[in-house]
This record gives sequence, structure tokens and C-alpha cells, in this order.
Amino acid sequence: MWWIILGVVAFGAAAWGPVMSNVEQPKYAVVESLGSIEIRDYPPMIVAEAEVQGERKAAINQGFRMIADYIFGNNASVRKVAMTAPVTQQASEQIAMTAPVTQEAEGAGWKIRFVMPGSYTMESLPKPNNDAVKLRAIEGKRFAVIRFSGMSSGDNLEVHESKLASFIKEKQLQPLSVATYAFYNPPWTLPFLRRNEVMVEVGK
Repeated sequence: MWWIILGVVAFGAAAWGPVMSNVEQPKYAVVESLGSIEIRDYPPMIVAEAEVQGERKAAINQGFRMIADYIFGNNASVRKVAMTAPVTQQASEQIAMTAPVTQEAEGAGWKIRFVMPGSYTMESLPKPNNDAVKLRAIEGKRFAVIRFSGMSSGDNLEVHESKLASFIKEKQLQPLSVATYAFYNPPWTLPFLRRNEVMVEVGK
């Protein structure tokens, strides 16, 4: 009997992951597609951002909690903001004052971001009570993106980041940022149902 119960629980977890991920996602236009890689144009958007120091997995967990606290009502209006996907993570950047402009990771800092629902403006979003959570308006950008499933392990991210870097080089695109990692599913989603992405801003 116990194996039937375990089977029902496993099926429920598998189904619940995609359902929980069925939330608003940023809109974009696909400029070019090659297998699991796309070049996408994103419109301007607003993000809630927290910058966290430390190891990557610990940083995204801490940043997620801080921003989730904000959207679940810890804000000046005590008002909930709808959950969106994905949550993104990017190494903090320092832009060198040289020609050409180059970018590099700065220390062990990570920027964790949630894209705010499209119905909000900077004026209509509630102000975070936590000063570590910032609302930022992001201009429209073009990204080269590779999509993949599986766990968000360092090895999995590294393999796909390398594939994306090769694509960018082959296409002679100009990379304008360090890689951003995007995660669309809750942690209990089965690995083969997960949607992960590595994104790099590129010149138009």
C-alpha cells in the first residue's frame, strides 16, 4: 500500500511544479532560433532586486526570501504583488573604463531579481520596507538565451553557459553582460520538467 501512496505523492509533485510555474512571464520577441538557443528582444520592464554576497546557491535562496517577503506584503502599502517567473541571478558587475568596454564579476556578489507584473509602473508599485530590496526600471534589451532542463547545479549551468558562449562567438555577436541565470520552477519540480536558462545581453 505504501508504494501506491508514494506514487500518488510523486505524481502530485510532478504535476504541481508546472502548475505553480504557470504565472506571468516577461514577454519577448524571438529574433532568431537555433535548437535550444534563441536571440530575444525584451521590452522595458521593472524588477525587484536584492544584491547578496556569498556562494551562488545560498545567495539565490537568501535573495529569493527577501524579494518574496516584499511581494507577499512587507511593503509600505501592505499589499501583495502577484508572483511571476523566472527568478534570475547574475554576478554583480563592474564596468572597466577602457575601450572597448569590458565587464567582469565583482567579488562574490549576486543580483537576484523578480520581474514585476506588466500592469505596474514605478509609481504604482508599493515601496519595499526592506532597504535591501530595490525597484529598478530596466530598458529594453536583446539577449542570447539557451534553455535547458535538469537541476540548477553549477555543472549544468557551466555546460550550457559554455554552449551559449560558443554560439555568441560563432555568430560574431557582441556580449554586453556577464551571464544571467533564470529559473522558472519551484524546487520540488522534477528535474526533467524544469525550465532553466542562461542569458547574455548582446548588441543589436
